[in-house]
Amino acid sequence: MKIGMFQTPFLGPERSATQVFDWGVRQAVVADEAGFEEYWVGEHATLNWEGIPSPELVIAAAASKTKNIKFGPLAHLLPYYHPATLAIQTAWMSQVLKGRYMLGVATGAYPTDAALRGIKDMSKNHKMMLEAIGIMEKIWAAEPFEFKGEFWNAGFPTPDPKKPFRDTRPYGGRMEMAMTGLSSPSPSITFAGTRGYIPASVYAGNAFLRSHFESYAQAAETAGRSYDRRVHRVVRDVLIADTDEEARRLAIHGPLGRAWMEYLKPTYERFGVLKGLLHDPSMNPADVDAAYLAEHVWIVGSPETVVAKFQEWFDDLGGPFGTLLVYSHDYIGDPKPWEESMHRLVGEVAPKLK
Repeated sequence: MKIGMFQTPFLGPERSATQVFDWGVRQAVVADEAGFEEYWVGEHATLNWEGIPSPELVIAAAASKTKNIKFGPLAHLLPYYHPATLAIQTAWMSQVLKGRYMLGVATGAYPTDAALRGIKDMSKNHKMMLEAIGIMEKIWAAEPFEFKGEFWNAGFPTPDPKKPFRDTRPYGGRMEMAMTGLSSPSPSITFAGTRGYIPASVYAGNAFLRSHFESYAQAAETAGRSYDRRVHRVVRDVLIADTDEEARRLAIHGPLGRAWMEYLKPTYERFGVLKGLLHDPSMNPADVDAAYLAEHVWIVGSPETVVAKFQEWFDDLGGPFGTLLVYSHDYIGDPKPWEESMHRLVGEVAPKLK
């Protein structure tokens, strides 16, 4: 089991831009030192709990402070960029990081982020994303073309031998890409399977995840691609301490519990995925509190307990997957227990997960 982090970030609305930025960079450094494989950074323009509008700034700041960890936005919202501009920007970042860069893309899920760009009808966002990807791939090929699309016009100019262009291709000639899935069934996960992109699933229950595994596998098979469940990234909350009691205290009465009760639970309800987290479908979602989440949704406890919970999870899923991405939470006030949990996840738990 490989370990990564999804720095959404879930930081309280009272945090300043400087605090959000500094925490994002610090967590990247700690993750690299702990042995995390990947570090993904969210992008949201208007959300007060997810306050990073430009993942590339955090990634760039962390790049020179880290050695091994791979970075990526999760995800750039393609309807809100001119694809040629984003293609050049991300290709340059991949050159800077020399193979430690991956590009996550998405359609955008929040109406307020869309309204900021003058988009009131988000029904065309998926179509916009597909057109944008096509343009970006042409830009990365660095061969002359002209394109007039439904949403954008773009092209690559013919080089002048007397004034050659710099290399605008991604490092190694290929951009490693990922797509997130927030619904079941997920058209984004299906598209990722068709194209061979990395699928990244937010945890919303095992039935939800199994639908993503199946959609991706079917799409890959239809496209003539091989399938291996190790390609999947799954995002879930994990917190480890010396004892179960200490871990539950840090989670339930700490920033993890606050983020879920004030922000994530209402968000999951709004997107219609909260019920998938309930171990008893007859349970009233209004009765879900932090103690319930610690018992049934988060993976919280001592290293031994966490290993057992992972194995139980994998058994119900019909086997493991490739990479776990843990959410980052607002432990700015007392980071030591949280960062110790990060180290223990890689050093004490992951080696026992086959």
